[in-house]
Amino acid sequence: MSTQGLTAGHVSRDAVHVDAPPPSSLSDMLSHFALLAPVFDAMPDIVFFVKDRDARYAMVNRTLARRCGHKDDKTALIGKTAEDVFPRRFGRIYTAQDQAIIAQGVQLIDQLELHLYPGREPGWCMTCKQPLHGAQGNIVGLAGISRDLQAAEGTHPAYSRLAAVVQHIQENYVQPLNMRDLAKMANMSIAQLERYFHKVFHLTPRQVLLKTRLDAATALLVTHDKVTDVAALCGYTDHSAFTRQFKATVGITPTEYRALLQSPAARSDVPSLANV
Repeated sequence: MSTQGLTAGHVSRDAVHVDAPPPSSLSDMLSHFALLAPVFDAMPDIVFFVKDRDARYAMVNRTLARRCGHKDDKTALIGKTAEDVFPRRFGRIYTAQDQAIIAQGVQLIDQLELHLYPGREPGWCMTCKQPLHGAQGNIVGLAGISRDLQAAEGTHPAYSRLAAVVQHIQENYVQPLNMRDLAKMANMSIAQLERYFHKVFHLTPRQVLLKTRLDAATALLVTHDKVTDVAALCGYTDHSAFTRQFKATVGITPTEYRALLQSPAARSDVPSLANV
């Protein structure tokens, strides 16, 4: 091949690079995501969404629209938050979760969640969320996927018993819960419960309990003045233990987390829960 050909090829690659800069805004990213919309819409067991800096839906797939009672009208969810879509008890936790991701720029990996959709039985999902950064490194929103675990009901004989245990944890996380009682509820040994939990939900029962309590804590820290009160409301009798577990999981202490949400810089990225 001639030198001229190599040079032309080199210039062509540079031109492609120059003409295709990284997306700098959420609208630019949505244009890219829109190309994959038919793929996301074809997945009945996958919920896909993109949210703006105020945790409002900017793009959803057909599965999410259908499960929220809007059939194929995806636009019905645009501009709404999770608190507008889900029952308040769950929606406020999801919105606080979104706020933390946007404020801190951290990923959410394999979060086990109970989704309650209008006209649909409760369903367990494994959720991942990723902050979206613009060309300058600023966070412009987030993208997420929730993978439905409902299919496990037909493939794993213990699914319904495991789901009952998870729901019991979700509804009673303030109370002292021990593995012996949870295993008895599922009619399993402790070892069986832990093994099946991990196989179906990819989390241990203790991890589910911890995540449930800390999910509630992230929402309560916005509206409660005392960390000790939040600890008690989330099932912790030892304030120090709550602080240690919160920092180990979230990366900062409960006090630092609340201060982050209340700071002027974070306030523009993290909308208040007061008027929900």
